Amino acid sequence: MKALGKHLLLELNDCDRVLLNDIHALRDILLDAANQCGATVLSDSFHQFNPCGVSGAVIIAESHITIHTWPEHGYAAADIFTCGTTVQPEKAADVIIERIGAKTHAIIHVMRGIVDTKQRVAG
Repeated sequence: MKALGKHLLLELNDCDRVLLNDIHALRDILLDAANQCGATVLSDSFHQFNPCGVSGAVIIAESHITIHTWPEHGYAAADIFTCGTTVQPEKAADVIIERIGAKTHAIIHVMRGIVDTKQRVAG
């Protein structure tokens, strides 16, 4: 059996609270993370919440990179989901952790799309 993709869930704590509310900086960080890990960027969408917080997504050919921030708590949640073998999602995680200024973090690794390669689809 093999997995079709890797999904990294990032728990980012004690982050720079000003940065967590800066939509332009967060967009730059996620785009940089996508480029540094070898992904192909297709599009992005970011939203600024009132009174604070940002949600953003970078759509890559290999899947997606997202972030949701809670500046009032110094916390952000990020997801890096990649398919195939050419992209290195761990590199994207390193970029996000460093640039967002997380003093503590956790990464949860999930293998997605575990398939039995012996099965064949009738068609």
